[in-house]
Amino acid sequence: MLANFLGKSKPINFIILLSLFFGIFISTSFSLFSNADFELSLLFKSTCFLGLNLVIFFFYNFVVTKNNLTLDNFYAFFTFTILLSYFTAITHSTKTLITLLLYLIFIRKVYSLKSKKNTLQKLFDSGFWLSILFIIEPFTAVFSILIYSGIFLHQKSVSNTLIAPIVGFLTPLIIYFTYCFWFDKLYVFINLFYFDTFYNFIFRPENPYYWITIFILTLSVIAIFLKSPKAFSVNNSFKKSWILLIINLLVALTFALLVPNKNNTELLFLLFPAAIIIANGFESVGSNFVKNILFVLLLASAIILPFIL
Repeated sequence: MLANFLGKSKPINFIILLSLFFGIFISTSFSLFSNADFELSLLFKSTCFLGLNLVIFFFYNFVVTKNNLTLDNFYAFFTFTILLSYFTAITHSTKTLITLLLYLIFIRKVYSLKSKKNTLQKLFDSGFWLSILFIIEPFTAVFSILIYSGIFLHQKSVSNTLIAPIVGFLTPLIIYFTYCFWFDKLYVFINLFYFDTFYNFIFRPENPYYWITIFILTLSVIAIFLKSPKAFSVNNSFKKSWILLIINLLVALTFALLVPNKNNTELLFLLFPAAIIIANGFESVGSNFVKNILFVLLLASAIILPFIL
């Protein structure tokens, strides 16, 4: 059954899960690209999508396993695959996938702070990648909370560790400022710092992704209640990572609420922490029978939802 299959971290399981997602993608691609002018356009878009998703999946799995955010299983990868499949209708944009990949690179640097090696380099890199995200979408600045939460949880709060992310953040900004100044586009740079938002603070219930978000958050909250007693009972690195995951979920939700031009892509930032938190909730369920039911229901939802949205 699914619980036994996902409980074994084998390469073949990884390939099968990838095939699952791409199968869902292929079944929806032709309708989404039906307005393409040429078959070559369809082929190019599909190839870009598959390639970027492959990189995202490998990177996501690397971050989870490298930082021991779950036990040695594929629960988190399966959950991430299912959650991402809910958004196939909005992830056909190359820009969206590149932004998600940049976010995962940034996240990787933050969660790797659990190791004491190359701390200043990791902090510089985290600020650097966050700055690139900031240039793409200024409201990602709220994720700076995640960097300093990682410092306070995993590292010593000294002047070097506090300043390193700022230096990293300023580096791309200075380069971008120089570019805008040289091409007489300073207004583009200045507009990055205008945060005019609160008129659009709430998701609209008529948006189908509103209900998907509620579903994901509900599963996450249940998982937090299931896993937290055990996670907080032992003072180890996972306890700190668990706190960081919860903070990550809250910050991602804040970002999704704050961003003024909502087009549902902002919800993708929730998927990384939510998938791992939900996977840890599955680990806390003792009965394989219950796990199998939950996994089958999630799989069924991934197959049905793309055709409904």
